[in-house]
Amino acid sequence: MNLESLRDLCLSLPDCTEDLPFDQNTLAFRALGKIFVLTDLVESDRFNAKCDPEWTLTLREQYPDAILPGYHMNKKHWNTVRLDTRLPERLLQDLVRHAHALVHPDWRPSAAHYIREW
Repeated sequence: MNLESLRDLCLSLPDCTEDLPFDQNTLAFRALGKIFVLTDLVESDRFNAKCDPEWTLTLREQYPDAILPGYHMNKKHWNTVRLDTRLPERLLQDLVRHAHALVHPDWRPSAAHYIREW
């Protein structure tokens, strides 16, 4: 996954918008106004994704070089996901879909579905 495919995936999700809320380099993806993914437009080798606290530690333990505590974020609810590792493409997509489901009320019941098998 690269920045363009991350952007395409996020924007394909229901009610998703993008903006630059903090500076000209930090791109945020929102569903109904709530941020679920952040990435740096200059250093685009990683992104921050919202995550269910039940799964944040599990994912970090399973993928210690690729999934880290959220950089400049609440470590309980956010992970930083490195794109320069060998994470399966499907896992990357599921992490984004999971993050979206957490903030979108119509999709929240399915949030666990995306992470359960990993």
